[in-house]
Amino acid sequence: MIQRVILIVLDSVGVGELPDAAKYGDEGSNTLANVAKAVGGLSLPNMQKMGLGNIIEIEGVPPVNCPIGAYGKAAEKSAGKDTTTGHWELAGVISKRPFPVYPNGFPPEIIDEFEKRIGCKVLGNKVASGTEIIKELGDEHVKTGYPIVYTSADSVFQIAAHEEVIPVKELYEICRIAREILQGEHGVARVIARPFIGKSGEYVRTYNRADFSLKPPHDTLLDSVVKAGMEVFGVGKIWDIFAGQGITKSFHTEGNMDGVDKTLQAMDMLKRGLVFANLVDYDMLYGHRNDSAGYARALEDFDRRLPEIIAKLKENDVLIITADHGCDPTTASTDHSREYVPVLIYGDMIKANVNLGILSSFSDIGQTVADFLGCSSLINGTSFKRLVLKEN
Repeated sequence: MIQRVILIVLDSVGVGELPDAAKYGDEGSNTLANVAKAVGGLSLPNMQKMGLGNIIEIEGVPPVNCPIGAYGKAAEKSAGKDTTTGHWELAGVISKRPFPVYPNGFPPEIIDEFEKRIGCKVLGNKVASGTEIIKELGDEHVKTGYPIVYTSADSVFQIAAHEEVIPVKELYEICRIAREILQGEHGVARVIARPFIGKSGEYVRTYNRADFSLKPPHDTLLDSVVKAGMEVFGVGKIWDIFAGQGITKSFHTEGNMDGVDKTLQAMDMLKRGLVFANLVDYDMLYGHRNDSAGYARALEDFDRRLPEIIAKLKENDVLIITADHGCDPTTASTDHSREYVPVLIYGDMIKANVNLGILSSFSDIGQTVADFLGCSSLINGTSFKRLVLKEN
């Protein structure tokens, strides 16, 4: 039986528009292929060996004759294209309705209650880029002490504050207040603390960001692993996305390479169970900022570190690399895109050169992980364990 699964989410690394992408305004999106084209080709030899170039056509990453593991892509069955929806579906939760969004800012009943609870006014309350709004309102925030509230095309209530004006712990507390208010019909997927530092004209966001998510509506893969007597180590924002539910230990990260370091650390510590890691820079630093060159560098940086992860795999371990949605930096949009996600699976017990084709749901991944670890089955998803696992 598989003893450990290392599940790594390359945040926003989509591999082509889903059939219903037009409903979301995402026609033509293909994050990975379009980034490769924009920079004249990518060099990803380690993921290439796993079959990445066999999933879709990627400039610089041609298909190989015999990938060392299983490969394919997965469709999103949930409504939406945000971080919470994608990760929840990976863990067995299908969201039938998208989380609410606020293209015109939040209504008075929300803002009035929030201001009453925190004891001061807020600035902003509109759709904005996180880097642009601190340029626009940072000085006024520093002068008044009022927090900056903004949103995006995603279901988020974001609160930006200078760390010397509203200390990080205090910012987290007002985010918890917002989370208490934002329930029911206004139950956004995430309330996000967006601390920044610096002086006028030079404000920069810090890695003290924190997400305050809704709790999943029912048990997830993480709960199944814990109930089976194993551990779940969350790396990066996994704790935030699942509101801590089903996670036995969490590792805070500051960027992708720190995320790889913490994944390696988690692998050293975990005896049996799941390491669930999120590498966020693709999305946060490059996808949302339409920075194709930065996105490409980040992909190549991870690929160079991948052999370190593979070297730590034990005989009964399985490595899975996937994503949660797209965020194509080559399109006019700066928002997430409705895309398939890649699926790469490797380990001593995994067959080579298995083409999984198109999985009908991200939850097929979660169901397979549960099957690998001998956990109780999830509510959603179809296991492909028999297709990929070597016979004893």
